[in-house]
Amino acid sequence: MKINNLPNIFTAALPVLERLENGGFEAYFVGGAVRDLLLNRHIHDVDIATSAYPEEVKELFQKTIDTGIKHGTVTVLYGDSSYEITTFRTESGYQDYRRPDHVTFVQNLDADLKRRDFTINALAMNLRGEIIDLFDGLNDLKNRLIKAVGNPEQRFHEDALRMMRAVRFMSQLKFKLEDKTKQAVKDHHQLLKKISVERIRDEFVKMGIGPHSRQAFQTFLDTNLSEDVPDFAGKSDLLAVYPKLKFNPTEETSFWSVIIILLKIQDTQINKFMRDWKNSNAMTEAVEKIVTLFDLFSERIPTDYELFKAGKTVLLNTIDVAHILGQPIDSEALVDRYMALPIKSSSELAIDGRFLIKQGIEPGPKLGKMLNTIKEKVIAGELENNEEAIGAFVAKQD
Repeated sequence: MKINNLPNIFTAALPVLERLENGGFEAYFVGGAVRDLLLNRHIHDVDIATSAYPEEVKELFQKTIDTGIKHGTVTVLYGDSSYEITTFRTESGYQDYRRPDHVTFVQNLDADLKRRDFTINALAMNLRGEIIDLFDGLNDLKNRLIKAVGNPEQRFHEDALRMMRAVRFMSQLKFKLEDKTKQAVKDHHQLLKKISVERIRDEFVKMGIGPHSRQAFQTFLDTNLSEDVPDFAGKSDLLAVYPKLKFNPTEETSFWSVIIILLKIQDTQINKFMRDWKNSNAMTEAVEKIVTLFDLFSERIPTDYELFKAGKTVLLNTIDVAHILGQPIDSEALVDRYMALPIKSSSELAIDGRFLIKQGIEPGPKLGKMLNTIKEKVIAGELENNEEAIGAFVAKQD
């Protein structure tokens, strides 16, 4: 198979491959970029594999960075772009079920592709656009299958995170998991406990916000991967609702919020749950606000002040969560009410603490309470948002 019209991201990198070949070495585009080219997906960057050793790569190019020299990777700065160039290699050891203990540089593309995770990621392309397919990856692309290269059990023992990558690719590509590969995940799911939560979270989130999220999540449950991630063990019955949802989440905050609601996690435990998953404080705070507002939606119509406190982003994300979970809600009316608020942030208030001090209110709790009272009345439409009206209001409180 040959690709005649390469996208710009590849044509810009062709001189890099040409220089390697002119230096007497083999060089190929490899991995996800080749896969996404064949699937007509957006390509973020291209990776290059070569028979040249790292020091030989560095001799061929003026500007290089030793990004992973121990494992054979040199970043080459060429034109306005940077390219990771990695020497053909084999790997062995994997005592931590993630990284190889030993890397051996080889001169054979076949051996290099053989160590990769899935057949659709084991494709290579030379500078003439010719596809090298040693493991029937093209056929798996056609049949929309995620299939391990060679023995799936060996691939997952080498790197247990590949099991999460499998369900992530299912979600992102709308592919199915090949039967033997799926069985290997189910048989060895407990290896996932060897992997850092940060790595698992990244794959889990990508799975969760992918276009085929619900179907991938079903496989995540069927293979018992859910038993080996933070706070999910023994809760497959609660999580089983997820694949039956009406829509896929498209935002990370919405995804985490849906998971928390399905797990029936109490408000006081959300922070711990998010920490267990190694989420940032900003993400945790955003999710807490969404879940709180969603719970409020379930009980009653929020007040204008509650909409103000939530803010537009949280409101829209909460509406998104409500739609995903099939919660009846008049989203248009809520958004209209929010947009009609006199102010949408505290900074839009016509006065501040200094103004109140000039009005004779001493700094401290009383001043803070007065600011909140003014804000509430402005939002409720009971007080005009200007210094004159607010000053008159303050004068009447003495």
